[in-house]
Amino acid sequence: MSVEAKGITILGAGSWGTALAILLSRNGQSPVMWGKDSEHVALMTAVRRNPRYLPEAEFPGGLSVTSQLSSALAGAADVVVGVPSHAFRQVLRSACPHLHVRVRIAWATKGFEPGEGRLLHEVLEDELGPHVPGAVISGPTFAREVAADLPTAVTVASRNEQFALDLSNRFHNDRFRVYRSEDVKGVQIGGAVKNVLAIAAGIADGLGFGANTRAALITRGLAELMRLGVALGGQRETFMGLAGLGDLVLTCTDDQSRNRRVGLGLAQGKPLTEVERALGQVAEGVQTAAEVIRLARRLEVDMPICEQVYRVIHEGVEPLAAVNTLLSRGAGREN
Repeated sequence: MSVEAKGITILGAGSWGTALAILLSRNGQSPVMWGKDSEHVALMTAVRRNPRYLPEAEFPGGLSVTSQLSSALAGAADVVVGVPSHAFRQVLRSACPHLHVRVRIAWATKGFEPGEGRLLHEVLEDELGPHVPGAVISGPTFAREVAADLPTAVTVASRNEQFALDLSNRFHNDRFRVYRSEDVKGVQIGGAVKNVLAIAAGIADGLGFGANTRAALITRGLAELMRLGVALGGQRETFMGLAGLGDLVLTCTDDQSRNRRVGLGLAQGKPLTEVERALGQVAEGVQTAAEVIRLARRLEVDMPICEQVYRVIHEGVEPLAAVNTLLSRGAGREN
């Protein structure tokens, strides 16, 4: 069956889910986007845009929206999950009774399962079984820029070569470039850990430490990401690509990044609850910091920057004290 003949559904009507649905629609895919908030869905249907999360982007004609999972999944051969990591398992569980027997599942969620530190492909296997083809979509992306049709590149990773190729064909156009990979673990780890490091970059910049500090933080943060990623089974070269270094640079340096803005707010002395409320959306790095440190301690991986982010968020350490702890570390080899 050709890609054009297969239905595709986006589960999640946040900014990123909306941007992907708009992209697919521009590519002639006629996607269905599901959101759990029926009032929000009704408003989106009426005004043909997402006024809550992406108000400036008008919906193309082929995009439809529903709050009914059964309707959203009725014709879907491929499903892209775009919900926060804490909701990933429950959304899959709720969707399961409505899925086509030959469905394929992709996800654009960046994070570990909260409380377990598990990668999302493991959650997918738990809920739907190992026979369901899976793929992760990740890379240096801001939803607003994708919706505005600005040039973007991402990685699609899957162990199912045909699924990766079909997803590439669905999303790829002359403004949205898709690269394929088989490193499902590495692509997920890069997308998750960079959010913690973006909080660190926001803290450093918010405290006025300057461009030298930011560059050092990104470079040493990449080393931490790679150490954990390799320990978890990712491929080293993946972390030098779009889903690793590319995404890390983007989220550490631009204020469109929610995680960077968390760090900026914390550096100003604002309580985390106030910072998150002002964002209006989930900043994955807040919860991911706990999962990263749990994994790092279990695997005995040295991650001093992520450790200090964890201490600021979850132990109440003052941001300046955390930065000073990093600065006071002894000299060592670069590795």
